[in-house]
Amino acid sequence: MPYAATRTLPQQHTRITTNGKAAPACPGHAGVPDEAAQHHEHPLAAGQCCSAIVHEIAAPVDEVWALVRRFDQPQAYKSFIKNCQLVDGDGATVGSVRELVVVSGLPADNSRERLEILDDERRVISFRILGGEHRLSNYRSVTTVHEAAAPDGPFTLVAESYVVDVPSGNTAEETCIFINTIIQANLQNLARKVLR
Repeated sequence: MPYAATRTLPQQHTRITTNGKAAPACPGHAGVPDEAAQHHEHPLAAGQCCSAIVHEIAAPVDEVWALVRRFDQPQAYKSFIKNCQLVDGDGATVGSVRELVVVSGLPADNSRERLEILDDERRVISFRILGGEHRLSNYRSVTTVHEAAAPDGPFTLVAESYVVDVPSGNTAEETCIFINTIIQANLQNLARKVLR
């Protein structure tokens, strides 16, 4: 069966905590390749939520990873970022810190983020938000890129997950819907960039 050039898989999940315990009905990380599942397991504290999204791209894995791994240039495919400046490190070393300016229209102005993982062999990148003018506290994101078998040519799976505090005045569901919408838009834009 032919596959779409790009699509977000329906096997995403969201998990929230109530009274300090993870919701018991979490369906797991459906769609996340087994070899990367450990990277997408986030411990949850009270008042946090997490989600994982998997996106298919009909492009070679190395081309996709070349864009995703650029901690110093997230605006190459993340359309909600106006610009990025490294303030510590070289962008390829764990511990590097970047400052982002967000496009107008979002409930944010800027973000300061630290590179937590950059593993070219396993194609894993992770960052943590340190601060900024936005409502995402204790946000940590992990993205993994995977080569997949396809009869019609190169095929890549991108899995992105996160954990974050639920902001005051919002529900976990509202928080996940907002963040998932941004991630899905970014992954769709990533596909457009590599398919040009």
